[in-house]
Amino acid sequence: MGLLSGGLDSTLAVKLILDQGIDVAALNFRSPFCQCNRRGRCEASEVAAKFGVPLHMVVGGNDYLRMLRNPKHGYGSGMNPCIDCRIFMLRKAKSFARKVGAKFLFTGEVLGERPMSQHRKALETIQKESGLEGKILRPLSAKLLPPTEAELKGWVNREKLLDIKGRSRKPQIALAKSLGIFDYPCPAGGCLLTDKEFAIKLRDLFNHCRRVRLREIALLKVGRHFRLGENKIIVGRDEAENKTLLSFDDGKLTYLEVPNCGSPMTVLQGRPSKKALLAAARLTARYSDAKGEQVPVSYRRGAVSGALTVEKMPQEEISTLRISKI
Repeated sequence: MGLLSGGLDSTLAVKLILDQGIDVAALNFRSPFCQCNRRGRCEASEVAAKFGVPLHMVVGGNDYLRMLRNPKHGYGSGMNPCIDCRIFMLRKAKSFARKVGAKFLFTGEVLGERPMSQHRKALETIQKESGLEGKILRPLSAKLLPPTEAELKGWVNREKLLDIKGRSRKPQIALAKSLGIFDYPCPAGGCLLTDKEFAIKLRDLFNHCRRVRLREIALLKVGRHFRLGENKIIVGRDEAENKTLLSFDDGKLTYLEVPNCGSPMTVLQGRPSKKALLAAARLTARYSDAKGEQVPVSYRRGAVSGALTVEKMPQEEISTLRISKI
């Protein structure tokens, strides 16, 4: 069983194992922060279909969020707990491999490619804490690492594995060309947790919400974000984001907009105090196309509705509310 993201490294790893005449099943892990479909398609599904291997999906849910809030091995440059994430994935893969009768696991990891999770000590920690010590084959760097069970038992020919290392992708690109693999995504990171702006919003959410659900994570991906005490204000940036924000309406969110005018949809989370409602209305007015000093803003929360007439919030005040610091 191979972990398949659909990126170049995991694609090459699957191809190397298939070329040894070994039956492969692929496992694709999806976290709420995955950006694996940035080209409008599922890269892992396309690779699995091209190679004719069965693809299984595992989705990280609330158990993943609990790990993310307090990772044992800490975060990278953003809110990315890369070591803990790999351990989490491999534990899931280990359980799934048993179900389908896979004899060993392999990944597309390359020694030294990622600074936090792919140096030698990190790889050793990951396999030990996932309960897979000596059992994770990494075909692209296998010759630089101790032989695994699959190699020692002769299930895989070590001589046909590779010794790629480092952050350059040139060896992988050359290998892909030699194997006739040309359509693969850009190798730049596909995880929102490495994005500093998103990481700031996620940290703010953890700081103000004891129980985070997947819907709160989804809302982090939409709009401009502001904080006023325990209230969160999200202002849509375009029509598509306005529609997305409306799709979260569960009767517990307050929605604001400027009627009869090009206007953002604004969401106020939390119990709407007078101060928070006024701030949300002024932000809505500020980002609308309304003319004049006084702007009418309508609001609703479930069956309750009303209206305010407010002044647009000035830029200096906006800056004090914008979520911009971890």
